[in-house]
Amino acid sequence: MNTHNFRKEKDSLGELQVPALALFGVQTQRAVDNFPISGLKPWRAFIWSVAAIKRAAALVNFDLGLFNNRETDGKHFAAKQLADSITQAAEEVMDGKWDDQFVVDPFQAGAGTSHNMNANEVIANRATQILGGEIGKYYVHPNDHVNMAQSTNDVIPTSIRLGALWRLNELLTALKNLQSALEEKSREFDSVVKSGRTHLQDAVPVRLGQEFSAYAMAVERDTERVRRSAEGLSRLGIGGTAVGSGLNAHPEYHARMVKKLSELTGLQLVESDNLFESMQSMADAADFSASLRTLALTLIRIANDFRLLSSGPSTGFDEIRLPAVQPGSSIMPGKVNPVMAEMLDQAMFHVIGCDTTVAMAAQAGQLELNVMMPILAHNLFEMMQVVIGSVNAFTERAVKGVTVNREKAEGWLAKNAIIVTALNPLIGYSQGAALVKEALANNASIKGLAIEKAKAGTLKHRDKDRPVTAAEIESALGDLRKLTEGGIVGGVSGGG
Repeated sequence: MNTHNFRKEKDSLGELQVPALALFGVQTQRAVDNFPISGLKPWRAFIWSVAAIKRAAALVNFDLGLFNNRETDGKHFAAKQLADSITQAAEEVMDGKWDDQFVVDPFQAGAGTSHNMNANEVIANRATQILGGEIGKYYVHPNDHVNMAQSTNDVIPTSIRLGALWRLNELLTALKNLQSALEEKSREFDSVVKSGRTHLQDAVPVRLGQEFSAYAMAVERDTERVRRSAEGLSRLGIGGTAVGSGLNAHPEYHARMVKKLSELTGLQLVESDNLFESMQSMADAADFSASLRTLALTLIRIANDFRLLSSGPSTGFDEIRLPAVQPGSSIMPGKVNPVMAEMLDQAMFHVIGCDTTVAMAAQAGQLELNVMMPILAHNLFEMMQVVIGSVNAFTERAVKGVTVNREKAEGWLAKNAIIVTALNPLIGYSQGAALVKEALANNASIKGLAIEKAKAGTLKHRDKDRPVTAAEIESALGDLRKLTEGGIVGGVSGGG
């Protein structure tokens, strides 16, 4: 080992070598050594949110008169210098300038102490540089100054809430764009009357636009679920410190922190009405995660419908055509697959898995603390990233470019014997079932067969002792679009 590339730092466990140019320090290095698990790094939302807390805390604690002048390494620093250096360093972290200095694996010690100390050390060292010192000199102390009036136990649950809210508008915008694209296609496809399908079997007609309007509405409803569940995340427990009692924090600290964080982030945040509950419970995060799981179920269903409707083209439904974005096979020339729908499926499977992890972590807390917060945070932020990325890609590269194969869609409907359902008010269920059986056996159309039997006088009214006329059949089945608009077709009325 080239010792010139390292510096020595000391904590309560002793000395340790730390990379010479690293802004992180000894406690972060211990975590790196202890947890070489996945090779993953913290999500940007987790870095941003914890830095926002450090920045707000420095401002609030200074306003409360809790910073003292400091003599160290033969130098004198005024309280305001210390506070200002922390706020500047924390702002740089929020801006993403030092992301590469956040190096602790998401699978780490419980509660998130390692992530919190990673932030404390990076900000302390950067603040020391701002004050003219060298990395590792710690003119600003990671615990005494950067972590003043805080505990990992209130910082991490607060940062989970802030990080999720930070990306909320981005998430909602992605969903709104998908909804709008589906609505646009519903209008574009409204004139296409096609065969409905239930149980993957022929059913009464629908318009392709109606199918797409249902997709749009489903996304809209799920978007509202996400928005509604996010409201609970705005309730912050910062100031509870170790167990919720607020030990070592000024009595005004909690309220001031919530106000300051609202100012710094532009988020609408509120004070917790019970700091102990905010320390113990991860239910708000689990609720938000569950709304993303519900969204994932909807998106899987829509993606699978896209795959079915575009199947073929020669041997499947082939009612819609998805944009050809890449070759579909390494062996079959000319094959094009519904890759964006397949991607969305896989992304949403992953989201459901993340939600399961969040749920398991949320229930695993004991007494005053949930120590499983690091993996809960990682999975919650990962869910948001995967939803945003996959929905944006699916919207832009699949939905906006989808086209209809009108000939195929309307051709399937012409062969659909189940349109006999429209004749139920005229001829009743039993005669209709017999018509379907005969039509399928002879590869005949229901309309043609019904008119033939009406002319022969062998098709009877359901409730009247007389034959159905060809005109009545034509009235019921002549315009298949009417079958997609509800009501009783064919001019049938009650009475004698």
